[in-house]
Amino acid sequence: MWIIKFLTSSIGRKLIMSLTGLFLCLFLVVHLIGNLQLLIPDGGETFNRYAYMMTHSPLIKIIAYGNYFFILLHAVQGILISLSNKSAKSQKYAVSTNANSSWASKNMMLLGLLVLAFILIHMGDFWFRMKAEGGFLGEGWVAMLTYEGIGEPVANLYDRVVITFSQLWIVIVYLIGLVALAIHLNHGFASAFQSLGLNHKKYTPLIKGLGKAYSILIPLGFAIIPLYVFFTNL
Repeated sequence: MWIIKFLTSSIGRKLIMSLTGLFLCLFLVVHLIGNLQLLIPDGGETFNRYAYMMTHSPLIKIIAYGNYFFILLHAVQGILISLSNKSAKSQKYAVSTNANSSWASKNMMLLGLLVLAFILIHMGDFWFRMKAEGGFLGEGWVAMLTYEGIGEPVANLYDRVVITFSQLWIVIVYLIGLVALAIHLNHGFASAFQSLGLNHKKYTPLIKGLGKAYSILIPLGFAIIPLYVFFTNL
């Protein structure tokens, strides 16, 4: 089928990379807004209510599994594109692309793999363990609380976050992952628009500026959380 041939072509892969990348950029904003509720000084009630809503809404569950798929698709397409680029050894390609490329553009696969590893560690710390509660982890990995308006016990994930980010080595690992994410976003944001053909001498500088701001503010927002938790629990 022509659609399969197109999506597996060089142009099709870049299109998928761009669209999934921009979707994940939007997801990061939503995820950060939710996680910043950890900073509200109410003993974690707001965050626990938010986490409960996120894990019990059928619509959110569908979006979440779709997001997991897009993360994997984005990673696979990135690896395929990087391998394809490395196999293209013509002199014309080397001169026109590699000579003036930034370090980030030459190492997007490495950065992407670091970010993917960071995501897997993050999910292993919270999502996977929460799903395994009552399974091989046994009961009691997370305490259960009761809140007015919710007719069943709510997992105290706020407490688990505090325990996790009270460990210096975990905070350092998270910060390293966020640095890799910042570099990845700085190059990937503008590249996504370029791959979609949205280049214009009037708007490209604005897109690059927004990309730089985004690549700094989003990772910085995520970094504030472990640093805040760690230093307030010394």
